[in-house]
This record gives sequence, structure tokens and C-alpha cells, in this order.
Amino acid sequence: MSLTRASLFHAAVLALSLCTAPGVQAQATPALPSIERFFNRPVFNGGVLSPDGRSIAARSSAPGQRDFLVVVDLQTNSGKVVAAYNDSDIGSFQWVNSERLIFNVNDSTVAQGDDYNAPGLFAVNRDGSNLVQLAETGFSRSSQRTGQRTGRRLLPWHTFMLSERGAQDSEYVYVRDLAWKPGYKKYRYGLLRLNTVTGQAQEVSRPKEDVTGWMLDHKGEPRIAFGSDEDVGIVHYLDPATKEWRKLITYKLYGNNEDAITPLAFGPDGKLYVSTRQGRDTSAVHTFDIATGKLNPEPLVSTKGYDFSGNILTSREKVLGMIFTTDATSVEWFDPAMKAVQETVDRLLPATVNLVSAPPQHAKTPWLLVRAYSDTIPATYYLFNRDTKLLNKVGETYPGIDPKQMGRQQAVNYKARDGLNIPALLTMPAGAKRSGLPLVVLVHGGPWVRGSSWGWSPDTQFLASRGYAVLEPEFRGSTGFGAAHYKAGFKQWGLSMQNDVADGVRWAVEKGYVDPKRVCIAGASYGGYATLMGLVNDPDLYKCGVNWVGVSDINLMYSSANHTNDMSDEWKRYGMPEMIGDRVKDAAQLKATSPIEQAARIKAPLLLAYGGVDRRVPIDHGTKFHSAVKRTNPNVEWVEYPAEGHGFYLPKNRLDFWTRVEKFLDKHIGQGAVQQ
Repeated sequence: MSLTRASLFHAAVLALSLCTAPGVQAQATPALPSIERFFNRPVFNGGVLSPDGRSIAARSSAPGQRDFLVVVDLQTNSGKVVAAYNDSDIGSFQWVNSERLIFNVNDSTVAQGDDYNAPGLFAVNRDGSNLVQLAETGFSRSSQRTGQRTGRRLLPWHTFMLSERGAQDSEYVYVRDLAWKPGYKKYRYGLLRLNTVTGQAQEVSRPKEDVTGWMLDHKGEPRIAFGSDEDVGIVHYLDPATKEWRKLITYKLYGNNEDAITPLAFGPDGKLYVSTRQGRDTSAVHTFDIATGKLNPEPLVSTKGYDFSGNILTSREKVLGMIFTTDATSVEWFDPAMKAVQETVDRLLPATVNLVSAPPQHAKTPWLLVRAYSDTIPATYYLFNRDTKLLNKVGETYPGIDPKQMGRQQAVNYKARDGLNIPALLTMPAGAKRSGLPLVVLVHGGPWVRGSSWGWSPDTQFLASRGYAVLEPEFRGSTGFGAAHYKAGFKQWGLSMQNDVADGVRWAVEKGYVDPKRVCIAGASYGGYATLMGLVNDPDLYKCGVNWVGVSDINLMYSSANHTNDMSDEWKRYGMPEMIGDRVKDAAQLKATSPIEQAARIKAPLLLAYGGVDRRVPIDHGTKFHSAVKRTNPNVEWVEYPAEGHGFYLPKNRLDFWTRVEKFLDKHIGQGAVQQ
């Protein structure tokens, strides 16, 4: 098909951005944005420019259709769906070279427990020709798709795409081969060089130790292999001169690993860029001398108050800039030309943070991709023409979201009772008064992760759209805020970590933002554990709680009589005793901070939701706690999604769960509670 540029991106790539979300009827002025707007699958998941910059490939969808792969030729203004199936969805995809793509598939109509198919590997030309299957899609059978080449044996199902970008100048890519050792949780990754036309593959040499990850260099060739040995992390380096692997870096893998050095990328000059602390509280970017094994002590980039979290942006000739996250995710350009591009894009899109992509590896055209977002605007994608200085919208992740109905979000800080500074995000409902609001304190999972950064998220904005203020604390133990903040959370489940959350609520009350009689605590995984312990420790602070897929007993994390979790033996042997608690030495503390053991103390209304095939927090956590708490608390709602895992994958289950949450909150802290 051939279209004008103005209509091209809305028709060939995303006519969908003008449509309502699946199953939602358009309304002129809806009182509230519908729940489907937040929890249906994103309509558009971003695009990727071809290495020569001539084409853009995107995975997209439409009401009643499977996700498909579309390629738009930016020179001829023509677009084409190059891969689509009736029984599966396009998953991840990459450009092999400027003429060819590789992709895998999944099935968005089945929950995690029903998804027995591995994603497989496929390749297709940008015009839709020469579509071939390269790897099986089934765990236990050799499955193929009608009409694709079957002349040679397919690679096994445990062959996966590599996230690293290759050279993109031939028919070859590197892919991972997953091999299990005795015991299903022990595995290693091999590396294959795969021809995406013939399907022929060659194994790449690897270190003697098990490898769990790979990094390609600036030329797209294997150079780093990540591995581990018990509690030791190992970074291996493939010397291009000798073709031999050698150990480059070793560090403590679990707990207080302050000497860890994390490779980020190779620059075009061959330098290895890494992230490390080097005696500071927060990590920064350094260069690492491969020949001497020495770190340059002077940091190239540091982000005050934050660990460096991001990556290096390069062209074939030089380092152009870096993308990183502080309170929000942004780009800092070193290259004057890219800095000028950023300034132009920012003038054209003044209401959003605009993440301009680095030029494609073999760019011959002026196009760059821009991901724009804000606290009230979900990620929206544009193409920017460096010659004409014009922007064209490519697609929206959540079309139909009205920014005027979204809550405004700000990064805040408050002091915990022991003086530790706690960062947090506070989202206030749109158009609402800024005092006396009902509050949902949303506790992130992990807990050893960064909870969130400034920007639009479905959970937060759905709650805000229903009139709730939302507080998201980065309690001690959260990563990204320095070593002291991280280590302060060791062995503090249900103790100081819990106090940090409660202190955030009290701070919001003292500021006048929140009605102290209308506060609910909610969260998933560790956040579900914190929800339960919040109701145990601070019964006068929280009116209700919502826990989904939450831990209910630390000892159950070590072992369960009925269900096995997916946490490694090494994590249980080295990480958990140091960071959470030793089953023997800390037995009394683990009992005192066990929601199951303390269930009789929970009197507040509670909503519990679990997945029947969750391997991270097996359903024993839910059923055992539910059995214990309902003996003394009649106000407990329970829902199980039998085929779901650690989180709810199917849109119908997400919609069901959040509909329950909406009704539960309204009854206990919302308008329903006010009217009682």
C-alpha cells in the first residue's frame, strides 16, 4: 500500500492510536477514564529504526487482532504487515541488517500457567518475503508454522534472541542457547552464531565456568561473558588477539557487594565503560583498562544522590551520550549535533521528557526515533527528521488517556524516625483539593530494586483517576539511592523497612495532604508482605490492605512442602541469610515478622489475590495466610487466578483484579466509606 506521510503512521503503523482501547466505546466526556484504558495490553510498543534509517519496524495491534509486525519504508511512504498469525502474537524483534528482521512469538490469550510454548525464532525480509522459522516454539515438540521453510532441522526451543545489538551488516546474528544442569534452577547459556537465511548455526567458545549472560563489543562481536561460582560473580573477557577467555573481574555476588564492577558497553575506541562505587556511596561511570585490569579512578559521569542506572549511546565513531535514571529517565548528549537535535525536539514537545534515540548504526537517512512521556502522558513515539526539523507521531502505548484526567506526580523526600532520608513519589488526583485526600500507599516489590521513577504508570494513575492520592516510598533496601540506603534494609523486613512506609504516611498526614482516617496500604510480592505487616504493626494507621502475590512467611521462601519456588539455591544459601534473615540464628525475628504467625493481629478489611502457578511466591503463601487470618477476621476477600503466575498477565484477569480493587477501596476509604 502507498500512503501520504501524514496518514501513514496512523494507518500502517498505528491507525490504532486514534481508536479507543479494545472493548471500550468512545464517549464525548466520560466522567472517569474506563478501567480498560489502563489495563488492556498496550496498543503500541515502540518502533525500531533499521540500521540504515530507511525503515521503521513496529509491533502493533488492533481490536480483535493478534499483535503483528509492520515495516514502514520512510522513503517511499509505504507500509506493510510483514508477519502476523491467527494463533499467536509477535513478541520481541530486532533488525538483522537493513533488509531483514528476526522475531519471536507468544500467546497473549493464555495465562502464564497455560503457556507451554517457548517463543521460537523467525526471520523475514522487510518486504515480507523469505519468512522462515529458525527455532522450535514448543517445549516438548518440534512445532512449525505453515508456509515456512522446513528444509533443515530447526534449532531447539531453548534458543533465544540476544538483547545485544550485533554488527547488523550481514545475515548473521548471535543467539543464546539455554542448557539446564541437574536441578531445574541451574542453567548456563551458550552462544550461537546464526545465519537467519539458511538456519545454520555455529557454537561460540565459552569459558570453562557456567555462563549466564553475554555482552557484544562495539563491533557486534562476543567479548564479555558473565558467570558465577557460588557467591562469586565473574566477568570473563575474550581476548581478540589470543581468542582465549580470561577472568577480568570477580566480586561478591550477594549482599554487600560494594566492590562490584558492572560492564555497561564497549565504546567505538575499544574502551570498556563500567559502573562501580569505588569507595563512594553511589555508583558512577568509569572506564576500565582491559590490558591492565585497572579501573580509571576518575568517574566520567556521576548522578548526585543516585546510583548510575543507564547505558552508553554510541555511533560507529564515538560515544554520543548516555541515557540514565535519576528521579526520571533522561538523556545527556556529549555530541554537539545530538545536543542540538535534543534542544529542537524539546522545543517541539515542551510538555514531555523526550528520549531521542542515537542514530542507527549505518544511518543513511535523517530519521531519529523519539520516546516522549510525562507523569500524565503515557509513552508516545515520534519520528524526527534532522533535515526538515519536523516530527511525525508513530504511535501511543495507551491511546485514549486524557492527560487532563491524570494525576500530577512529584518526587518528594521525608525523614524516617531514625533520620534516614526516604525518597518517594507522590501523585495527587487531577483537579482535586490538595488536602484531606484518601491515600493509597503503594509499596513496591523486590524489595532490592528501584521501585519506580517519575512518569506515567497504569497502577498509579488508575488509583489517582479514582480520587486517591498515591504515595510510593523508596524505603531502605531499595536500590538506586546509594550503598547506605541499600544496606540499611538488611534484615529489616517487617522492622525498619516497614517503619519507613508508615513514616511516609505520617509525613503526608502532617503535610495536610491526607485524611488520616482514610489510608489503605497495597502492594505485590514484597509489597504484599509489607501490606500484611503494615496491618500487623500499625493497625491504627491503615484502614484496609490490598495484597497480591505477596510473601506471607519468610521461612516459606526457603522451602515449601507443597510448592517449589524459583529462587536459586545460591540465593538461599548466601543472599537470604545476610539480607533477610538466617533461619536458625534469626528464628525469633522471622517468627515475629511473619504475617502467618501474626495473622490474628490483623483486624482491618483485606483483599488477597494470588496466582495458582506462581513460582516466585507459590500459592501456599496465600492459602496458608488466608486460612490463618479468616479465623479472626471476617472482612477478608480472596481471589485466585488458577493459571496466573507472579502477576496477572491476561487482560481479563487484570481488569477483574483492578475492578475488585476499585470496589474495595471505594467501600473502605473512598466515597462509599464517606457516605456510610
